[in-house]
Amino acid sequence: MTPPDSADAARPVRSDARRNREKLVTVARATFAATDADGTVSLEAIARDAGVGIGTLYRHFPTREALVEAVYAAELDDVATSAATLLEQLPPEAALRAWMDRYAAFVETKRGMADVLRAGWASGRIATPMTRQRITAAVGSLLTAGAEAGAFRADADPDDVTTLLLGIFLATTTGPDPARIGRLLDLVVDALRPNR
Repeated sequence: MTPPDSADAARPVRSDARRNREKLVTVARATFAATDADGTVSLEAIARDAGVGIGTLYRHFPTREALVEAVYAAELDDVATSAATLLEQLPPEAALRAWMDRYAAFVETKRGMADVLRAGWASGRIATPMTRQRITAAVGSLLTAGAEAGAFRADADPDDVTTLLLGIFLATTTGPDPARIGRLLDLVVDALRPNR
């Protein structure tokens, strides 16, 4: 006899349930991005803005940590996989700069969830993601394409670039200043150009 949990896990998710979950994650992503680390995000407001009841939210995400983990995972997946998409659409230098803007948006979203993430990671309720490794791999693919095209130095280390980006985002924690962040990211791109 199959345990009930296994039967439920094997059952396909209804399309309306999948849509509701996606709407909740989309609204939560926008809400967390617009909230600073000290702000409180109302789960009721997320449910309302997604056009579902609070019961539907709790069916998909029984705790605040579960919702934050889903939002964080979706954001990390998007930022990590966007490098390949950008390289298909843009020259490597423009792809890297566009990816940096996407990474900056990821960091802003993460700031709105920072307290819940830290507490969840510390307690073990939220799995510690491979964030740094995935970000560095994305940077590496962009640098490799740029070096092959002659746009970037061949000796640029992806982990060094990740460290530079993290430094920029940590130094601008007093509040998002898109113009300043943009100038700093432009300097990183300039530093990657080969000496001529």
